[in-house]
Amino acid sequence: MSNPVYTIGHSSHSIEKLIELLAMHEISAVGDVRSQPFSRLHPQFNRDQLEPALKKAGIAYVFLGRELGARTEDRSCYVGGKVQYDRLAKTPLFQEGLARVAQGAARRRLTLLCAEKDPLTCHRASLVCRHLTTHGVPSQHILADGSIETHEQAIVRLIAEVGLPESDLFRTREQIIADAYDRRGSVIAYTETQAALQESAGGMPG
Repeated sequence: MSNPVYTIGHSSHSIEKLIELLAMHEISAVGDVRSQPFSRLHPQFNRDQLEPALKKAGIAYVFLGRELGARTEDRSCYVGGKVQYDRLAKTPLFQEGLARVAQGAARRRLTLLCAEKDPLTCHRASLVCRHLTTHGVPSQHILADGSIETHEQAIVRLIAEVGLPESDLFRTREQIIADAYDRRGSVIAYTETQAALQESAGGMPG
């Protein structure tokens, strides 16, 4: 079994609070899985501010948004302007990102950073951590209060949130979990705006 990969959402924290949470769990490296490493609402987490602040705290930074971001540039992953997580997970670039995370976790105490406070409303849990298990990498989530939620605990919470039973006479637990992931992914997956759809189709925004 590999070392666990942690995840964290920067939410509305100050950068000092984020570093405090990372230090609490002895995190030595951050993999940024935001597709675009900046925040209009919380500019303290723009890459040009975040990376040097982490470095000053002795924490390495790597941008993984190209490989593991939710807003993929691969047009084959879109249907009706919406990202399909099942398609994205099968792309070579995404699989390359998973392999990089697995390798990083073997050498460092690594956390994946995104924006959302709750891992279950973020692709870091419903997409990335889901597929890290295929690389034998367990996941744990650092919550806003500093406590840890294992990915197994998050799955139990997810099943309840999407209204599925814990057990089913006609389905295995693995099938129930897959259904829960798919239901959540259909809600939180990135959807392009109408202007972006027209642009990607070669037209001009109206």
